[in-house]
Amino acid sequence: MKSDDLQDIISNILNCRRFAVAGASRDTSKYGYLVYKTLKAAGYEVYPVNPNTDYVDGDRVYPELADCPERPEVVVTVVQPEITLEIVRNAGHLHIPYVWMQPGSESAKAVEEMDALGIQGVHSGPCIMVAVHTHPQRQRGIS
Repeated sequence: MKSDDLQDIISNILNCRRFAVAGASRDTSKYGYLVYKTLKAAGYEVYPVNPNTDYVDGDRVYPELADCPERPEVVVTVVQPEITLEIVRNAGHLHIPYVWMQPGSESAKAVEEMDALGIQGVHSGPCIMVAVHTHPQRQRGIS
């Protein structure tokens, strides 16, 4: 993927409103927690997804993507690569247009599945927390 194409996808993703964080954690030292909190602080509507916990900072956690009260536009994966593959498949079944694989959560199989399902996304790019902080609309406080 060309750098310009990646930047366009990143911009499209960051202009979405509704995110799900697969692998959201209540452990404040984990990236699943930090990604969730960063997106919320930036003004996004964010659904935490994790079948192993009920609440993150008092917010209800959904066991599966399909359990979210509204369909996310973007799924951010903060899970093991083999779990990312399942998340991508679920995103495809739910017609979620974008997936952002956090560094360490990507796999060749998940990327192939994402392409096969017509899902756009980031799989070898920056951490979403960095992208959110450098996105022009977020810097201006537009949400």
